[in-house]
Amino acid sequence: MRFSELLATPGVIEHSQLRSSFGIMAFHGGNLERVTDDIAQIVADRTGSSVYTVTQAHPVREHISSSKVLRSESVQLDTFLGHVNTVIALHGYGRQGFWTSMLLGGTNRPLAAHVALSLGKHLPEFEAIHDLEAIPNELRGMHPDNPVNVPPLGGVQLELPPRVRGLTPHAATMARTYGLIAWTHRLVDALVEAIDSRSVAGERRPLPEARSPS
Repeated sequence: MRFSELLATPGVIEHSQLRSSFGIMAFHGGNLERVTDDIAQIVADRTGSSVYTVTQAHPVREHISSSKVLRSESVQLDTFLGHVNTVIALHGYGRQGFWTSMLLGGTNRPLAAHVALSLGKHLPEFEAIHDLEAIPNELRGMHPDNPVNVPPLGGVQLELPPRVRGLTPHAATMARTYGLIAWTHRLVDALVEAIDSRSVAGERRPLPEARSPS
C-alpha cells in the first residue's frame, strides 16, 4: 500500500497544525503504534511546536515503512516539512531484550544526545539509547526519505517500547490521569524539557552518518 492509499482509507485521519519551526510527528498513530499520536499532540501543545499525525482507527492496521511516507503523496505532509527546520518523530516498537529501551535514531545526532539526557533524568527506570551502534539497524531511522530526516536540520526518531506507553501488564495497576500512566506523563515532561532547552544542544546541521534502510 502506498502512503496516499492509506490516507484515503476510511478511518484514517491525517492532522497537521503549523506553529513554530520545530515539529513533532507521529505518522503511525492510532490503532498501529498506539499512544504515539497522543504524546505528540500533548508535547506540541505544551511547547508550541508544529505537529503532524496520522491515526488509524480499528480495524485499520497498516504499517508503511517510514521511508515510504513521502511528502509527494500528501499535501499536508509536504506543507509541514516545508515549514519546520527540525523534528522529533515518535514511533512505537516492541522487541525482546528492549522492553525498557527508548531508541533515539535519526540524522540529528547532537539533538538525539540532548533528548537522551532529558529522558534519562525523568525516566530512570528506562534506558535512553542514542549510540547508533547499539540500536538495531532497522530502527535507526537514517534513510534520507524518512520524514524525520527531510527538514534542513534533520531530526530524531524516538522509538518507544510498549511499557512507557502504558500498554503492558506492568501498567494495569498504575493510576491513569487523562488516560495516561505516570511513566507516559514523565515521558511528555522529558520531551517538553528537551525541546524548550534545545538551544543548549545547538540547532546545528546534523553530523554525517552512514545510511541504513529504515
